[in-house]
Amino acid sequence: MQILVFSDTHGSINRGIQVYNKLRKSQPVDLIIHCGDYYKDAIEMGQKTGVPVVWVKGNSDGAFSDDDYAIVETEYGNLLVTHGHMQRVNFSQQTLFYTAQEKGCCAAIYGHTHHAAFTQVDGVYLLNPGSLTQPRDGSGGTFGIISTEVEYFHGHIYRYADFMADDSRGGPASGKSRPKVQGGYLRNLLNYSDRF
Repeated sequence: MQILVFSDTHGSINRGIQVYNKLRKSQPVDLIIHCGDYYKDAIEMGQKTGVPVVWVKGNSDGAFSDDDYAIVETEYGNLLVTHGHMQRVNFSQQTLFYTAQEKGCCAAIYGHTHHAAFTQVDGVYLLNPGSLTQPRDGSGGTFGIISTEVEYFHGHIYRYADFMADDSRGGPASGKSRPKVQGGYLRNLLNYSDRF
């Protein structure tokens, strides 16, 4: 299963649609997860892409209940989807981790902080895609992709600018390597230091 993950779009889905359009040229997108703020963005993404969307409400959507979460079933196991504000993810991932365990989930997908993060704690994956439109981590905008199989879970955070880089310039999407730096005084000194 191939899952595209967004959070905290706050009323602007243009970048999300651009990412989806580029990604679907190289691989199928089976599901979009939106971790809240704003859930109406998730609904609109589903309408524009035709891909099923699982979404939750965030604090900016007026959600302040511990019941504001969703469970996504995958071949690998269940994923907890939550915004994260009720688990106080600004301070610690501990409550999020315990909530995922209590719900029998192998991963927790969350947002709220506008900071991208991906880690594993005692067998539970924790993924925050950050924000494409209002990042607070100096990234210029991020999103996540999750791939699952029966015995395989892979998550990755992508920077919007890197992902959307022009293929003809050797960006990550092209697989081409960037041109090597051609030197300078210090580089030459290091390359020929064994001659001194």
